[in-house]
Amino acid sequence: MPLDHDALNQISSLTLAHYNTNADGFRAGTQDHDVGQNIAALLRHIQAATPYQLLDFGCGPGRDLKAFKALGHNVIGLDGSERFADMARKDSGCEVWQQNFLDLQLPDAYFDGIFANAVLFHIPSQELPRILKQLHATLKPGGVLFSSNPRGQNQEGWNQGRYGIYYDLSAWHALLDAAGFQKLEHYYRPAGLPLEQQPWLASVWRCAD
Repeated sequence: MPLDHDALNQISSLTLAHYNTNADGFRAGTQDHDVGQNIAALLRHIQAATPYQLLDFGCGPGRDLKAFKALGHNVIGLDGSERFADMARKDSGCEVWQQNFLDLQLPDAYFDGIFANAVLFHIPSQELPRILKQLHATLKPGGVLFSSNPRGQNQEGWNQGRYGIYYDLSAWHALLDAAGFQKLEHYYRPAGLPLEQQPWLASVWRCAD
């Protein structure tokens, strides 16, 4: 049964409330995570002149904003959590937009790349095609989208106070293809472990039209 407006609002409100309530603990627990492999995967596929114009979609407390800024790129953060957006602005010195993922206001053809690390899986599956098209539209022609999601068997629902969908590669590929993206590469994380010990699916996509 499709989710109605009230159900979508509840999903968004409760998930954001979880992150706002646990913002300090989340920052402390993730600030030392090494996502250099993911950052490199996005940057190596961008074909524009440097510095790149980047969007850190779901920037959280700002860890990766600081990494992109240190590399000399122009990066804007976006997060639905009020506390994360405030943390990210203060910690990175970057511009950060606080926007609900279900009600995005993005400029057309503005970014060379989008870094969506551990975020798109929170968007209800019925709304994701629309959001992916919005991300496509805010990329410049030939722009690149990086995504990383916890993988699964396409189950959807609540997990420890947060809503999520745990896609397999086939389902994720179909969604991105339908939104006008062409797959450049995919891999599983953390690197160097057997597949059963790699819970994250990372993938890189280019605007195909």
